[in-house]
Amino acid sequence: VQLVESGGGLVQPGGSLRLSCVASGFDFKRYAVGWARQVPGKGFEWFSTIYSDGATQVDRSVEDRFTISRDNRKNMVYLQMDNLRPEDTDTYYCTAAGGLPPNEYRGQGTQVTVSS
Repeated sequence: VQLVESGGGLVQPGGSLRLSCVASGFDFKRYAVGWARQVPGKGFEWFSTIYSDGATQVDRSVEDRFTISRDNRKNMVYLQMDNLRPEDTDTYYCTAAGGLPPNEYRGQGTQVTVSS
């Protein structure tokens, strides 16, 4: 199983980035996929999810700025990040959950830095 993120980098406040993640080694279309951040003392927390049926769930703190999407033909999940703020600086992890028994997978992360 592999999840490989790309698209991170340095951007000025108010700018945009599009993160991408390509998955392999599992039945992607049947899994919920999304993006997570590591929270000190709490581990990895999903803040944006897109389910196998296309339904999405985005944390209220970013729902007006971040958009998640997926392309099952390409085994890809995307995160469009607009109007970025310095507090969005973090490492963003592509994640997937599903299967029987349930599994959760995570990529190595891509760094996003928002700074002028």
